[in-house]
Amino acid sequence: MTQYHKEFFINNEWARPSSSRTFAIVGASTGEVIATVPEAAEADIDAAVAAARHAFDHSGWPQLASADRAVVMQRFMGALATRGAQLAEAVSAQNGMPISLSSMLEAQFSVGVLQYYAELAGAPSQPDVRPSQMGKETLVERSAVGVVAAIVPWNFPVTLAMSKIAPAMAAGCTLVIKPSPGTVLDSYIVAEAALEAGVPPGVLNWVAADRDVGAYLVAHPGIDKVAFTGSTAAGRGIAKVCGEMLRPVTLELGGKSAAILLEDADLNAFLTAVPLVSMLNNGQACYNGTRILAPKSRYGEVVDGLAELLSSLKVGDALDPETQIGPMATEAHRDRVEGYIAKGRGEAKLVTGGGRPSGLNHGWFVEPTLFAEVDNGATIAQEEIFGPVLSVISYTTDDDAVRIANDSQFGLGGSVWSSDAEHAIGIARRVKSGTVGVNGYMPSLGSPFGGVKASGMGREFGPEAIGAYQQLKSIYVMG
Repeated sequence: MTQYHKEFFINNEWARPSSSRTFAIVGASTGEVIATVPEAAEADIDAAVAAARHAFDHSGWPQLASADRAVVMQRFMGALATRGAQLAEAVSAQNGMPISLSSMLEAQFSVGVLQYYAELAGAPSQPDVRPSQMGKETLVERSAVGVVAAIVPWNFPVTLAMSKIAPAMAAGCTLVIKPSPGTVLDSYIVAEAALEAGVPPGVLNWVAADRDVGAYLVAHPGIDKVAFTGSTAAGRGIAKVCGEMLRPVTLELGGKSAAILLEDADLNAFLTAVPLVSMLNNGQACYNGTRILAPKSRYGEVVDGLAELLSSLKVGDALDPETQIGPMATEAHRDRVEGYIAKGRGEAKLVTGGGRPSGLNHGWFVEPTLFAEVDNGATIAQEEIFGPVLSVISYTTDDDAVRIANDSQFGLGGSVWSSDAEHAIGIARRVKSGTVGVNGYMPSLGSPFGGVKASGMGREFGPEAIGAYQQLKSIYVMG
């Protein structure tokens, strides 16, 4: 049954849009319209920013003791937790994430993000008093940066929204959140949780918009900071606008991470982990290790193991609990992934996959695909495919492996696999990336996450993320 939503969430009210424009939400597994939602025009952005601006300037939210904001966040967390099954189903129906994964990451992990920052906000803090070389002392104060434009992608819409909402709330900011046009239904569920929890009016506001209206939000004079997750190309455009306006920005962008298997790696352990470290969310995760670097002495063994694994993965409807690989999020994205596979056929050896699964005649499915004999300079090794496509690249020495791993415009994730953890850590330190896993990979809430090079700037997660939503002031006490 098709859902129909007719309003945005602005100032704790279900606000009528200023135009009749709508987005059709298409189910990734079926190719059928599952919902219709309003599409924002510039006037709707103005209304949302005005609500967030008023809440920041006049509601007293930023001036609350952080422990009091933590109480609100805890209530929000509780209301969100009770909606976990709804969130998981909404996300999987929209973008094709397997329900087993959305139940863990979009339902449980997103609640954990909110809980983590609520606990940080509620923890006692000490005044930051520093020695002064020219006076008595310096008082360093932290205050909320202001109104935040949070722009969220379609691949992990709840978790990536919460990775901005939670530290911003902890800091005392207010937000205008723009979800991707393809994944809007989950934002209604999160808004309902915020309303039930008594989050003050104007602190959280949701408006769905296309790229042009999103650009209007980024450049809006009422915005004080932008937090964006998405493609590197879009991130560059946002960075340009924010640079000209001297506006703070956090950018979490693309990746083309390498999984380095050292000579003594436990291949079975790696293969068991591949669905999480290299194929997560049908390959639609920015930090997936899609370049598999295998030592020449074990190259054939690695290729054979991966081929057997990929051909055994169950591809199917995202709402089926047995599904391991669901569809691509949209028809256009499936076509894009298939375009890269076509390029790969001319650059490397196709080992398995490469087509559309038989028996799945609806939805945007692509077979798990493996290429061997890949040169690191090939298009499929250098550009982010964002689908279930892996490339196996051979290397000779540790230095060669590090060189290949670093020969990329990106630097977001990666992993190193070895029976000698200290050896693996030593290699990980040489990889030019914001994050690297050793014998596994999974971002940790308590540690900063983000990239270098074309993978972005700034960090999410960890206590450091709160600082991205604060301003610093030094008060020099001279006597």
